Amino acid sequence: MAELLRNPEKMSKVKDELSSIIAENKQVEESDISRLSYLNAVIKETFRCHPAVPFLIPHKAETDITINGYIIPKNAQILVNVWAIGRDSRIWSNPDSFEPERFLDGKIDYKGHDFQLITFGSGRRICPGMLLAHLMVHLMVATLIHNFNWKLEPGIEPEQLDMNEMYGISLHKAVPLKAFPVKH
Repeated sequence: MAELLRNPEKMSKVKDELSSIIAENKQVEESDISRLSYLNAVIKETFRCHPAVPFLIPHKAETDITINGYIIPKNAQILVNVWAIGRDSRIWSNPDSFEPERFLDGKIDYKGHDFQLITFGSGRRICPGMLLAHLMVHLMVATLIHNFNWKLEPGIEPEQLDMNEMYGISLHKAVPLKAFPVKH
């Protein structure tokens, strides 16, 4: 929501897509998610920019191995920095910009096969809650946007939103978002 309120033109695109697919008085349903391509792109871009956890669950090297010229000894603890992957300019053009359009081609997903977007991990240690998170995040964001218009607290312009994050086991905004729903 913070990224969409900070980027009103992108919020408008999501609202327009929702209005074109879901009737005004109808609730967003699970079956609608696959038809909401721009919303899906917004969610992927949000996961890229603001993963729920900055590091995946630690792994341990089972044998000595060399990767890209680096020797990783057996039993070394390995941390995957998901946050840094999402901000890597060798992978993403304009990595510090919120650009959902980069996901509209549908080639990259966060379900464990595309390593540039492994918000939920991959392989046998992929987050068991990924499918539920996929469903709930899409339904929640779509419902909030479809049923309300949103405004920031008085005196705050979109470009003034503080997007700094606090790091810990989970990642969250340093300054909580204050937004107010306005029924249309």
